[in-house]
Amino acid sequence: MSDTRAHEIDSSVAALAEERDAGAPLTIRQTTLWGDVIRRFMRNRAALLGLSVLALMILYSTIGPWIRPYGFADQDFSIANQLPNAQHWFGTDMFGRDLFVRAAMGGRVSLLVAFAATGVVLVVGVLYGSTSGFIGGKVDDIMMRFVDILYGMPYLPFAIILLVILGGGVVPMLLALAIVSWLTPSRLVRGQILTLKQNEYVEAARALGASQARVVWRHLLPNTLGIIVVAMFLEVPSMILGEAVLSFLGLGISAPNASWGTLAEEGWKALRSYPWLIILPGLFISITVLAFNFVGDGFRDAIDPRTKEGNG
Repeated sequence: MSDTRAHEIDSSVAALAEERDAGAPLTIRQTTLWGDVIRRFMRNRAALLGLSVLALMILYSTIGPWIRPYGFADQDFSIANQLPNAQHWFGTDMFGRDLFVRAAMGGRVSLLVAFAATGVVLVVGVLYGSTSGFIGGKVDDIMMRFVDILYGMPYLPFAIILLVILGGGVVPMLLALAIVSWLTPSRLVRGQILTLKQNEYVEAARALGASQARVVWRHLLPNTLGIIVVAMFLEVPSMILGEAVLSFLGLGISAPNASWGTLAEEGWKALRSYPWLIILPGLFISITVLAFNFVGDGFRDAIDPRTKEGNG
């Protein structure tokens, strides 16, 4: 019996027990794994708050540049380094550029890079981890030793060297962020595959003549979807922070384009004279990372409530 089907039966039994204890007439309700996950997630206030914040951030980054009548690269030195005011809601930078528009464009770039890098990380990690776990034996040992070697490499210096060689820009940034970050998802998926492939329904599928590829894609990977979703929501903030650090070091998006990391770097240069310039990108980065962590924790607790009980 698959984990999904077992979960559906357990959920139905639990629902019947609740109705019996409440004295209500017993009714059979059809439940599904993801239906229960969504219901538990919707009861998590911190996760809903994080999801709302992310929706606002994405909306702001999408339509923000069109709300104000300023281009993200328009310069006017006569209004440089202004505090927030009626004309420039977030103030202006050292070149007189509107920070409301710049922060929106920066958010668009930072989120795009983070989502794209996370997509690459998950694809590579899931394929590598599922292959290693399913084949097992010496192949698994060799593949995991390779992962251990990469884990021993210092991430930041390696990313810096890669960006120095390839130059700045979105694609080199994606490669620099994804080159080592796929290791953790690959280990998570491998561990899940090692557990799942021992289940009876996998053995039954093999006995019925299912090919190796069908066993993996039809029976194993769907049951790792929960851990993949959680990994996605916890990987994106790591990508945002990684992009911010590399851009802060001057290795990120090239001017006049901006990301939250480049805005922080520009604010750092003017820290002594205009300290508020670094506050805005710092707030956007911190709030977005925190929101993603709330959502990721919410999905983790919704998929496996035992993790919440253990943490409690």
